Amino acid sequence: MKEFWNDRYRKPGFAYGEAPNAFLVSHERLYRPGQRVLAVADGEGRNGVWLASRGLDVLSVDCSQVGLEKARSLAADRGVTLETLWVDLAEWEWPEAEFDHVVAIFAHFPPDVRQRIHRAMLRALRPGGLLLLESFSPEQVDYTSGGPPDPAMLYSAVMLREDFVDGDIEEIAETVTPLDEGPFHQGPAAVTRALVRRP
Repeated sequence: MKEFWNDRYRKPGFAYGEAPNAFLVSHERLYRPGQRVLAVADGEGRNGVWLASRGLDVLSVDCSQVGLEKARSLAADRGVTLETLWVDLAEWEWPEAEFDHVVAIFAHFPPDVRQRIHRAMLRALRPGGLLLLESFSPEQVDYTSGGPPDPAMLYSAVMLREDFVDGDIEEIAETVTPLDEGPFHQGPAAVTRALVRRP
């Protein structure tokens, strides 16, 4: 999987664009200067850099060294500081109660590790902290706008409710939305969105 992402990110330009994810931006009121945020599977850094530009202290983690190099370059171009860490999220010793926010945008994991990783995301939050997630839903198999080819790696709202059973779900929905995120996320997409608070 690491080599897949390295190969994708080696291509010129940004695979998913330089602009932040629209669902994340729609919640910009939540993100305040000085807060600490973990950007999970942040790839080339578009979301982490946007958060850093708003004055947050960002740790951007990903399995692709190539992606993180581009994230650091994007941060430098924008004049912001971005801390990066190269990790295998299935093997990482996740921090606990360290972040005000966790952001996971199109971070898809195989069924054997998905729930464990999702629960680790929740535990990484301080009490009262918020996890914002957008993923492709099972209906994405009917669309050509991106996402994992394996249907087992698509997330339904029911699945996320089970994964985040220890959190307070403030928003959750499955919907169809237009994507315009670089060459690999273009067109209508079936997504699942969630905002979960750690009690």
